Amino acid sequence: MRRLPFTRPDEIVAASRAAADVVAAGGVVLLPTESFYGLGADPLQADGVARICDLKGRPPELGMPVLCADWEQLETLVLVPERFRIRLSRMWPASLTVVARAIAETAASYDGTLAARIPAHASLRALLYRTGPLTGTSANRHGRPPCTSADDALDSLLEAPDMVLDAGPTAGGEPSTVVDLSGETPRVLRFGACPWDDPNQPY
Repeated sequence: MRRLPFTRPDEIVAASRAAADVVAAGGVVLLPTESFYGLGADPLQADGVARICDLKGRPPELGMPVLCADWEQLETLVLVPERFRIRLSRMWPASLTVVARAIAETAASYDGTLAARIPAHASLRALLYRTGPLTGTSANRHGRPPCTSADDALDSLLEAPDMVLDAGPTAGGEPSTVVDLSGETPRVLRFGACPWDDPNQPY
C-alpha cells in the first residue's frame, strides 16, 4: 500500500498522477471528501468495484455512488432530467448525491440507475479531472460509521486499499443528501448536509 500526502498543491498534483495509474489498473484509492474518507475506483471496471465490496464487507448487489469533477463527466454516466438542470447547476458542487437513469449499465449502477455527485471539495475535484469519475462510497466496514481520518478508515476496513491519499482530518458532519430523480417525482432518500426542499431553488 502506497501512502501519499494530499494537502499542498504540489502534493495534490503528484498524488493525482499516481492515483490515476492505480485506478487505471483496476485498483482502489482511499481519498478525502468534503465530509468523510471514501474509496475510489473506476465505476466502469467490475474488478475495482468488487474489490471495494471486499474491503468493506459490502453486499455486491448494492449500487455505489460516483464522484464527478464537473457536469461533463457526470453526463457521460447519467441522464439528468431537464427540469432539474437549473436547480442542480445552482447547487453543485455540493454534498448532494442525485440518483438518475444510467446511460449504460456499469459496475457501480443498480437497476438502471446511478447515484452521482459533484463534490464540494476542490482538491478532490482536481483529482477527478486527472482520474475521471470515481466511486465515492465511504471508507469503512459495511454497517459501521464513516471515518474522518485515513488511519481510522484503514482500521475499519477488512483489507488495505492500494493507495491512500492523506489530507488529514476531514470535516465530518452529515453525509451527502441523496435525492432520487429517476422517477416522475423527486424523492429524498437521505436527508444530509445539503438542503433539497429550499423554496429559493427552483425546479
